[in-house]
Amino acid sequence: MIKITTFVVNVTRSYTESMNIFVKATPAKKPRTPESQKVAYVYSFVLIVLALSQLSNFNDFLTLLESFWLPGGAPVAHLLGGIIVVSEVFALPFLLGMQLSPLMRVISMGLGWLVPLKWLGLALWLNLTVNAVSNIGFLGTTVRLTPGWWAVFFSIALGILAAWASWGLWPGKRKQ
Repeated sequence: MIKITTFVVNVTRSYTESMNIFVKATPAKKPRTPESQKVAYVYSFVLIVLALSQLSNFNDFLTLLESFWLPGGAPVAHLLGGIIVVSEVFALPFLLGMQLSPLMRVISMGLGWLVPLKWLGLALWLNLTVNAVSNIGFLGTTVRLTPGWWAVFFSIALGILAAWASWGLWPGKRKQ
């Protein structure tokens, strides 16, 4: 009986020690520069506005994405709509410097990069295909924004904000 108890205690201890990276919330590292923190706040504000406007009429937003005639049809449009909104929401904890586990901080940072990539792909799709679409969907169906090359440049600007914020708030080890 003693050997079984010792085995269980040792396995539990090794499991607890090895899984600390996933469950222990740690404070965010100090930003490299004050400007990078301000850029992260600006980017988080933009993501909040995008997510709230898309979520206010989510069914209409999905219908709008269906009208883009994406390869794969309605299921891909619905999946893409969900990925975009979830990515916008879950990118916020990293940008706002919340206490997170190291793994969640990296995932949140990656989702912050995914948002401009998805919007860039959609903007390029709408500009390079012959779609008679009257709204690009940045602000859902709440505000009608006509597609054009400005949307590509806006997506690139979002990517620059994401890169700058990630550089300034990098969660890994930094070189001094």
